[in-house]
Amino acid sequence: MKRRMLGTFGVLLAGAALLAGCGKSSSSSSNSGAKDAKKFPEATATATAKKGGSITIAEESDTPVKGVFLNELLDGQYDTDFMQFGNEALFATDDQYKINNKGAATFKMDRKAKTVTIEVKKGVKWSDGKQVTAKDVEYSYEIIANKASQSSRYTSSLADIVGLAEYHDGKSKKISGIEMPDGENGRKVVLHFKEMKPGMTQSGNGFFWESAAPYHYLKDVPFSKLQSSDKVRKNPLFFGPYKLSKLVRGQSATWVRNPYYYRGKAKLDKITISVISPNSASQSIKSKKFDMINVVNSQWKEVKGTKGYNFVAQIPLSYSYMGFKVGKWDKKTGSVKMNKNSKMSNRYLRQAMGYAMNVDEVTQHYTQGLSFRVKTLVPEAFGDFYDKSVKGFPLNIKKANALLDKAGYKKKKGETYRRDPNGKKLTIHLAAMSGTTNQEAIVQNYIQQWKKIGLHVTLTTGRLIEFNSFYDKVQNDDPSVDVFMAAWSLSSEPTQDDLYGPKTPYNFTRFATSENTKLLKEMGSDKAFNHSYRVQKFHEWQQYMQKEAFVIPLYNAYSITAVNSKLVNYSTKPSKAATLWYETGFKK
Repeated sequence: MKRRMLGTFGVLLAGAALLAGCGKSSSSSSNSGAKDAKKFPEATATATAKKGGSITIAEESDTPVKGVFLNELLDGQYDTDFMQFGNEALFATDDQYKINNKGAATFKMDRKAKTVTIEVKKGVKWSDGKQVTAKDVEYSYEIIANKASQSSRYTSSLADIVGLAEYHDGKSKKISGIEMPDGENGRKVVLHFKEMKPGMTQSGNGFFWESAAPYHYLKDVPFSKLQSSDKVRKNPLFFGPYKLSKLVRGQSATWVRNPYYYRGKAKLDKITISVISPNSASQSIKSKKFDMINVVNSQWKEVKGTKGYNFVAQIPLSYSYMGFKVGKWDKKTGSVKMNKNSKMSNRYLRQAMGYAMNVDEVTQHYTQGLSFRVKTLVPEAFGDFYDKSVKGFPLNIKKANALLDKAGYKKKKGETYRRDPNGKKLTIHLAAMSGTTNQEAIVQNYIQQWKKIGLHVTLTTGRLIEFNSFYDKVQNDDPSVDVFMAAWSLSSEPTQDDLYGPKTPYNFTRFATSENTKLLKEMGSDKAFNHSYRVQKFHEWQQYMQKEAFVIPLYNAYSITAVNSKLVNYSTKPSKAATLWYETGFKK
């Protein structure tokens, strides 16, 4: 359940000059950054860490952190980052994200009985000393499915749990398919499903929730008030190695050891995470202001030789994309309502905008290969499920023009811009997020690229939009947004329902076709327990999405973190996620 809305990342934290016509400069084909990143390990050295010490961590953002510290209600990556030190999931995994029993809870799936049994381990306690119970696991589903809480986590995938849809629709006061055999204060929960899914043994599958919420602490807060409650915003409870001790809202958070942590005493005394501007990241690295800080890829050359840090690198499960608004979210039915007559409903128009973008040129020119164009919505990290035959949208102005001609987007004599097929003037409003000082230049470059094919694209609000306002507009289908550029941090299981299904609020483009729904169902059906069948359906879906181009994948980027060279046991490996902050500390 790790899908998150990201701020701009990778190449959009890049570049200084306008790209339209930057040609092939000497640095445009340099891949030195990628060569460096490939050399870096996924983890620092493993060694015995001493007890004690404090560290500071930088959170790069040009906007304050919203501060919703409850998994069931948050959406953005910044909140996740701020609470990661206490926010442990129920399950641990191996390096392929397969759930094992080494975490806070055990997991048992019974395909025949259509159940998943979760048992919280004895001694797993909230930071106020109370045992995590079956009710805490069940309560998470209540928060997500209760309409009053306005959680965007309620999806058709979770609604496969028996009784969850009835609870969501107000037809029942309890979720009938969530059984607590030892009572609410027991530690065992049995989830009953309508249908079992092939991805269920993988973390992040979306068919069941992987967190718990402290019922004893939050039960007196009405669902409609949860998101604004001080118990969520100021004084949250977690069962991970640290607890929140001080919060400067939107700016910084200080964490100290959770004395009740079930694995024992965490190594560090204190962790402080603070917001800094992405523009000052390289200076902060050079002056060693933080013990941990992410490298802004466009600044790699400036920081690459800095002493006193170990660089750790990975390609995260994420991508940035361009989405086309083709409908609205219908609150009554809790589903997407597509509008076949919307401005962006023409497939050839969408494809043409993709082919006009010089993404390869942008990534190579400004990030020395640390960012790279992605071709499909299923990342290569998903192995067989990735369809390498899908080519995405490489720059092809000739093809873009031909597509627009074919679709009837014509220019009148003497005009710069094309009109729509009805002969009306066409202006396309693009929403893009603010980032570093270079973000404006890169977005303007794409606007120039679209001008080359006769499309008049202008910025929604006339300028770039900060993270929270941007997603507010996109999520609420603001009529001033026709096209938007955003980014996803992905789940560790490739199921696509939670981003592109007809009943998911995260389907921001609001496209819902019978073919898309059919393919998504087939990818997660009983038949899909057969691996080759499931792979085939994933490939068919990627080819369908390439053709329809409701969402165009743009790029991904290496994520490089500078870690104080005195720190040990820091890792980006999936198998280390459950124990990461418990084990990270200073070398003895």
